[in-house]
Amino acid sequence: MPTLPYAILEAPSTLGLATDGVEHLPDQLLGLGLAERIHARRADRLAVLPKEPAPDAETGILNTRAIAAWSPKLADAVEAVVDSGEFPVVLGGDCTIVLGSMLAFRRRGRYGLFFIDGNADFFQPEAEPNGEGASMDLALVTGYGPSHLTDIEGRSPLVRPEDAVAFAYRDHKDQEEYGSQPLPKELKAIDLPAVRAMGIEAAARKAVDHLTREALDGFFIHLDADCLDDVVMPAVDFRVPGGLSWDELGVALRVALASGKAVGIEITIYNPRLDADGSAGRGLADVLAAALGTAAPRVDRRRADIR
Repeated sequence: MPTLPYAILEAPSTLGLATDGVEHLPDQLLGLGLAERIHARRADRLAVLPKEPAPDAETGILNTRAIAAWSPKLADAVEAVVDSGEFPVVLGGDCTIVLGSMLAFRRRGRYGLFFIDGNADFFQPEAEPNGEGASMDLALVTGYGPSHLTDIEGRSPLVRPEDAVAFAYRDHKDQEEYGSQPLPKELKAIDLPAVRAMGIEAAARKAVDHLTREALDGFFIHLDADCLDDVVMPAVDFRVPGGLSWDELGVALRVALASGKAVGIEITIYNPRLDADGSAGRGLADVLAAALGTAAPRVDRRRADIR
């Protein structure tokens, strides 16, 4: 199968969090040789808008105007990489970068989202105790939430709920405690217990089968480091026991890439400040390098009818 070269975009945003630290994710992974190991061009590093002094008065969400203004800039950068015939590898940052990544593909057609995350990230603003957009990003990107974050450029939803798969999340107790809205029935949910019941390869294939339907032009991969077992990936801001092993994550990524329909990937939430001995970062770089290889399968992007 013909392949595409990788191009790395650095998107060190913490606009979706009350805390900082994840902005160092790109520097840490690049310092561990990720670009060289996957033969990637370093395409761009985006400047992030300053954080706002107070939450949005209407919704209580942090940095809403900044997120809404910055997401199109990330989308422009992702589109530039795609237009150059390369496969974007976006190094975040917090999970709200998915709005910019999916906006890029929403401009081009109908794309799916493989959402690999330890949390469902479907909180409504009034239930998120800290006003963090990074707990709402799957909701926002599928059109649930305030219009200035869901309807960027008038393109809501950035991905249709039925075109997304929430994979390996395990934050059920947190959702119940704080009253998170449920995932919509049309959004395919394969939580960690379901992954365990099916086995990682079968679960990943079920997800990818859903994302490679004829109706879709391809799918984007969102990878939050907190999908990993807390024992091997403690360097995240919100820790939940359990999670995927390194090998399981590698299998899921390889199944996704082998489909020939993946159009890009973003990596979020790993916080080097919480990685005292560097082992979590090394493990993350290793699993990414092994799964991605030296080039991505080419995707047929001839369909460009915007729906």
